[in-house]
Amino acid sequence: MNSSLASRYFKVKPAVATLALAFLCSATPLSSLAAETAAAAPVTIAGMDTSVKPGDDFNAYANGGWAKTAVIPADQTGWGIFGEINERTNKQLKDLIQAAVVAAPGSEERKVGDFFTAYMDTAAIEKAGITPLQTRLDAINALKTKADLSTYLGGQLRADVDPINATNVWTENVFGMWVSQGFHDNTKYTAYLLQGGLGLPDREYYLTKNPKMVELRSLYQAHVETMLRLAGIADAKQAAERVVKLETRIAMSHAPREDTSNVQKADNTWMKADFAKKAPGLDWDNFFKAAGLTTQNSFTIWHPTAVKGEAALVNSASLADWQNYLRFHAINAHAGVLPKAFADQKFSFYGTTMSGTPEQEERSLRAIAAINGTLGDALGKLYVAKHFSPEAKAKIRALVSNLLDALGKRIDALDWMAPSTKAEAQAKLKTMYVGVGYPDKWRDYSGLEIRADDAYGNIERADAYAYQQALEKLGKPVDVAQWCMTAQEINAVNMPMQNAINFPAAILQAPYFDLNASDAANYGSIGATIGHEISHSFDDSGAQFNAKGELKNWWQKADFSHFKKSAKALATQYSAYKPFPDLAINGQQTLGENIADLAGLNIAYDAFHTAAGKQDDATNNRLDQEFFLSYAESWRGIEREQSLRRQITTNEHAPDAYRVYTVRNLDAWYNAFNVQPGQKLYLTPAMRVKIW
Repeated sequence: MNSSLASRYFKVKPAVATLALAFLCSATPLSSLAAETAAAAPVTIAGMDTSVKPGDDFNAYANGGWAKTAVIPADQTGWGIFGEINERTNKQLKDLIQAAVVAAPGSEERKVGDFFTAYMDTAAIEKAGITPLQTRLDAINALKTKADLSTYLGGQLRADVDPINATNVWTENVFGMWVSQGFHDNTKYTAYLLQGGLGLPDREYYLTKNPKMVELRSLYQAHVETMLRLAGIADAKQAAERVVKLETRIAMSHAPREDTSNVQKADNTWMKADFAKKAPGLDWDNFFKAAGLTTQNSFTIWHPTAVKGEAALVNSASLADWQNYLRFHAINAHAGVLPKAFADQKFSFYGTTMSGTPEQEERSLRAIAAINGTLGDALGKLYVAKHFSPEAKAKIRALVSNLLDALGKRIDALDWMAPSTKAEAQAKLKTMYVGVGYPDKWRDYSGLEIRADDAYGNIERADAYAYQQALEKLGKPVDVAQWCMTAQEINAVNMPMQNAINFPAAILQAPYFDLNASDAANYGSIGATIGHEISHSFDDSGAQFNAKGELKNWWQKADFSHFKKSAKALATQYSAYKPFPDLAINGQQTLGENIADLAGLNIAYDAFHTAAGKQDDATNNRLDQEFFLSYAESWRGIEREQSLRRQITTNEHAPDAYRVYTVRNLDAWYNAFNVQPGQKLYLTPAMRVKIW
């Protein structure tokens, strides 16, 4: 999946098998509110705790009753809205896959079925043992020189990384590659090199002295040892120690999370001839040849400290240490298609130890996740045909149009922005590509071989096929309508460098969106989500890209200074939240998403009232209550402590409960719920952050 700052996600949650943390909500839809006159009781929804004042804790008020009885399933890191929709969608996908198993041989649909058949054939996987991986292990054993090592690393380069989350867990390479348009040339695709190579989620897991992290590092080393021992690697204990020491040295060269999301620090163009001088230690000629990049003359280096540091480590660390490192990552990356002991051990660490999940998901769900990652569009075609109606697409398009108009009006009304800046902002809105439901053009899998008797080989061939497709894009014209998500993904995305937004079909379902729900409910939930994605084009990162998606300043100096001042106030607001006594939210790390939440909610509120038309005061109050309650319900969820700590440390999104608190910056929320001074969430009008 291509993603980046070019892909700013609405909700990204780590999970072992689904790639998105599952959260459930009450399935009870909000009632439709007609224009009623006043004196009616306050709006209520299922799952509230009305003993809590909205102004003290709006999340608890809207969702506290549900949270008191909610139970996280044993195979999940958390539960809430996402969980319910994810569970429903997986059942639908499983039915589609079962039909694909008996589809016409050679058809794209049958490839989906054959992949599933092979992945589910655990008897064959057990019988094969470690044999499918042996060719890879033999190649590692055969490395004799650092030049050989450089060739091997080049051969394992893949183009499926996310610059914002560029530390790829379970990677097999110290680097990742991302293919997208250039920062300064929107006409053709180019290559970005990024940091990678860690088995833990982020550099902080290796470097911080926090006791919980120190303990986790020890448990990670035990995991590395166990995986090596399962594969029959000699001296597994000593090898594991060396692997973790090498990864720690890699982590020391990595950019911190805040720098990773700073596109100005990512704007580094190196010509191929520059690498030997700027990042000595790696045989770059061998690396680029093995990676199929001999004709690519320039690269954007998103993380120069990591490229320099990791190249130096190729030279300074022993070949034996590198071989142990590569053996472990080869095993770890393929555990799902190796015997059960490997998959169970990987889950034991990443699922239970890292995220607190007691039980592993059933294998069929892991198979669906693997298909989503390898044949995603092939399965997406089947999903859309059965589960996404033309009526839903038309209604969402109308809603998007209203939201774009609402942001345009807000921009026009800004008294701090110069006319020239406003004109460029409006140009971004007018040229934005909006993808609803599914892509205009599906990915082609005609050249990918999928066999019903080769689970390991299917993964290897799919990885290589996707990489080859990425290479073929280099130097060619940019397709702004290309999606980076699948139709069955429960998420949404903004791609500032394409000036595009995508809303997959799977997120456009109840309770996020319901054809039969009131406008207040739909605008409060999916409307705020869509507004969030639109506004990413104007967050702390997106605002640095012009209407063509080029990294170019289009702001008057005074305008951008005002914007940054407001953004700083929002970062300070979020840094004051402490989910744990020893761990606070990093307001700078989560700033882009917090700006998008705030702007998206404002946009959705304006668009909703335009759609609702003029009402009497009492009706407006009831509609506003329903709107804000729907927004809060869209973040309904609970999470295991380990998973929540991981999110706070590594993710650019604030925890869900704190995203609900976005409401405290909107004057309309105070009026709707009579929020008064002295209540915990109350902000004086001067302290309420206004950006767009």
